[in-house]
Amino acid sequence: MLMLLWILASFVSGAEVREMSLPGCSHIEPQIRYRAISDEDLVLQCTLPDRNATHIYRNSLLKEHKVKWFWHQKGEEPLKAIKGSSNPALQGDALWFKPVRDSASGVYICMIWENIPCLKIVLEVQTKKAAKCSGYDTNMLYLLAHNRNSITCPGTKCYSHIQKTDVKWYKDGNEVKYRKNRKSLKLKHNEIYLNPTYVTDGGIYVCDYTLYDNTTEWTMRTVVTVKVIAKNTIHPPNFLYPNGIVILEAELGKPLELECRVQFGFEKESLMRVTWERNNKENINEKLDQERNVYSKGLKGQTLLQVAKLKEVTERDLKSNFTCFAENSVGNATAVIQLKKKQTVFRLYVLCSAISTLFAFLLCTAFIYQHWIEIVLMYRSYLVHNETTGDGKEFDAFVSYAKLDSSESDSTLINEEKFALELLPDMLENKYGYKLCILERDILPGGAYTDEVVTAIKQSRRAIIILSPAYVSGPSIFELQAAVNCALEDKKIKLVLIKFQAFQEPETLPPVVKKALRILPVITWKSSISATPNKKFWKYMHYHMPVKNTKMLGNCSLKGCFQKLFNLVY
Repeated sequence: MLMLLWILASFVSGAEVREMSLPGCSHIEPQIRYRAISDEDLVLQCTLPDRNATHIYRNSLLKEHKVKWFWHQKGEEPLKAIKGSSNPALQGDALWFKPVRDSASGVYICMIWENIPCLKIVLEVQTKKAAKCSGYDTNMLYLLAHNRNSITCPGTKCYSHIQKTDVKWYKDGNEVKYRKNRKSLKLKHNEIYLNPTYVTDGGIYVCDYTLYDNTTEWTMRTVVTVKVIAKNTIHPPNFLYPNGIVILEAELGKPLELECRVQFGFEKESLMRVTWERNNKENINEKLDQERNVYSKGLKGQTLLQVAKLKEVTERDLKSNFTCFAENSVGNATAVIQLKKKQTVFRLYVLCSAISTLFAFLLCTAFIYQHWIEIVLMYRSYLVHNETTGDGKEFDAFVSYAKLDSSESDSTLINEEKFALELLPDMLENKYGYKLCILERDILPGGAYTDEVVTAIKQSRRAIIILSPAYVSGPSIFELQAAVNCALEDKKIKLVLIKFQAFQEPETLPPVVKKALRILPVITWKSSISATPNKKFWKYMHYHMPVKNTKMLGNCSLKGCFQKLFNLVY
């Protein structure tokens, strides 16, 4: 039978109520009886009586779809189904009256599928006079934030002639209890004391107490809406945008939106107003098509965005002042936007120029990064003075290398001796005009080897050291040590290290040599690949050699300079 009744109830829709009967519930006695004051809010939950209940309603859509409500006035038949009405309204597992009227008195039946087959509730709505209310407090309460406040149950001011139990409080459907983490909330003398009051204390409070009238038990229920507020602002509206007079570029024939963003301080009863007006030379104010968005900031007030919409910008718009007017209870303020014609061609020219300049800058940066050594060499050729003039040195560079035995020569590779005696002189002497000191070639034998090496290095501006496994592990390492010592004494002597072959540093190397190998620049020789005159290896060698043969910039035409740079690069 209940299944048939449930299916029948499921088809009830459209009007506020539909007439029907529930034979399975007709002989059931009422399980709960409520009393309420007319013209106040009220909530009824579809749940079985429980004195220890911790909640009185749940705002769940799932619950709402499972609950069916019916009612009839006292002594009236047939039963009516409550469906799709705004008052009373279905919300979760509860029925809300906003407000409840005298005519709402009657018997209410609710059913929850597979949970409550039939719950009968009697509701009796009385006026304050009939309930003998005295000093009935308002059901809308405003509490000042961060202050001491209290919430009183208005229903306790009624039925003073009838014995009552203590009040039980609920906030947003859940029972209000003393909590250790909220010691500032206390329940005392049927009231809630808050010291201080927080924003989260706002909400819907329900207070219940039990009274007995001629042995009949009633639950007196009252709803109190609490709002936590701040002190009313003492400031007029504050314009975030525009501020003062703003000139805005606009394109003729195009749509345009004018934004006005205003900040308002908190007001309990907000009287804020924002509007756009057009004011032309004829001094005629004209309302505009506009829309509004409000962004609440809680107790700090709210920000209002007023947008005026122009379907298309005209010449008349360019000659008008668009005034945003804002007002609250303290005062008012205005801001103005003026339109000027957008110079699209000039903007495009500026944009193209900026992009072209940026592209040229990136191109130049990439070129300089790729060919910096060639640029430096060209600069030295024309703008740097000859550093060899008057320094008293005979040679531009002393060449130090490992003297290999003929049995160690490799016919497939250019060995160190051939590199030192043929390739280096051919490039540095014949092409660049430097004078090298090669011990076996330029120093007459007869003196002590060590003295000859030191003397030759001191007479040179550079010391070219050709590093290889045979060099660092052989007697020639003395020449590197001597060159380091001479460079420390004479700042004009600089070392140029060439890694001819990969090598491991022996543990027996003197500390000064180890330090030199770590901190001095090294040019790597890549076998026969570096032998070509225009390879980077020889450009680096030229870069580390002394500046010689300086040319006057006046003798170089623009074409000749670019040709010189081209030859250096390629």
